[in-house]
Formats: sequence, structure tokens, C-alpha cells
Amino acid sequence: MSNINEKGVEEYIRNIIPLKESFLMDIEKYAENNHVPIIHPEVAQLIRVLIKISKPKRILEIGTAIGYSALVMANAMDKDGKIITIEKRDDMIQIAKKNIHDNGYSSMIEIIKGEAEEVLPNINDEFDLIFIDAAKGHYMEFFPHCIRNLVKGGIIVSDNVLYKGMVACDEFVVRRKKTIVKRMRGYLDYISNHKDLETSVIPIGDGVAITYKKGGKE
Repeated sequence: MSNINEKGVEEYIRNIIPLKESFLMDIEKYAENNHVPIIHPEVAQLIRVLIKISKPKRILEIGTAIGYSALVMANAMDKDGKIITIEKRDDMIQIAKKNIHDNGYSSMIEIIKGEAEEVLPNINDEFDLIFIDAAKGHYMEFFPHCIRNLVKGGIIVSDNVLYKGMVACDEFVVRRKKTIVKRMRGYLDYISNHKDLETSVIPIGDGVAITYKKGGKE
């Protein structure tokens, strides 16, 4: 359970999600057996729907892990789409590369190795959608680079923004997580009140923020 919704509500939402491609289910099983965090099923479905609606050609992802979310996005995109994804851990990159290669998405997904804080300043490209799912205490550091590279009318999806409910409610806060909670609250306040952005925080999974950059077709 994510601590965001009651268990019964969460189970119901997950049970009505259509069955995924078998290769994604295999990666989910690997992640569960090896304690690798991946996006929640309902978050994966939300991202699929956003991609089907917005039809992005270029996506930037911060936090590859074993490649699950990149593959979810690639599977939902048109085949001429491109995903750039950043990951710092060698072991994760090796598994992600195998998952991407074995399932025929090598031409769509490119992994860049490194710390996101160091890689992002060197990326000068335009993206239609950006997915942030990395160190929770550093979203505010990532954001200026993300918004710089996001097209007008583009979308930023930030995962885990309610962080086991701690960001929303003080009674859930664990002392050792106070700094992360404080930083995430600051991040949500910033993206919710920025004059050039429209943001909605959705209480599914571990909390998802959908941010729209104004200036597109409105």
C-alpha cells in the first residue's frame, strides 16, 4: 500500500487497469522479487493516458532504474518517438539496457549515465514531456533545467510527491525524513504557484504532480 489511499480503494483502481504486455509484467515481477522500486501500476496507467493525449515526440526521464517506466512510455508513444533517460547506478543501467534491448526499444530509448544534477545542465534540447522520478530531496534542483528544456504546452510529471503521505500530513512524518519532506513541500508550493505553470497534485500511487507549461495552444 502507498499510504496515500485506503487499501481497498487502491486495489480497486489497480484491478480495473487493463492487462499490460507480458514483458512489462515480467519486469514488474523482477522488481518485486529484487526490491527495486518502480512506478505504481496506477501511475503507469496515468502516464500512458497522458502520452496518448499529448502525443509527445521527445521525452526526458530523470531516474531510469531498471528501465520499467521508460518502457511503459515508449510502448505508449508513436514508434518515431525518442526517450532520453538519466541513471547514476551502473548495475541499474546494465539491467535497463538488457530490458530495453530484449524488448526491441533500443532505437527509442537512450540512457545517459551520471548524477542528474551534473547531467541536466549539459542537456540543451526540447522535450514535450519530462518525467521526474529520482532523489526526492532534489526535485527543486532538477526543475530549472527541466523547465528550460520543456516546450511551451509541455508537461512535467513528478512522481512520489506526497512521499508516503508525509508531505501532506505531519502525523505521518518520520524524523529522519524531515528534510526530504520540507524540500518536497517547497517544490510543490513552487510549481503550484508559478505564474507560467498550471499544476495538479493527484493522490494516486505515492502522489503525482502534473505540471503544464503555459504558452502552448490554450
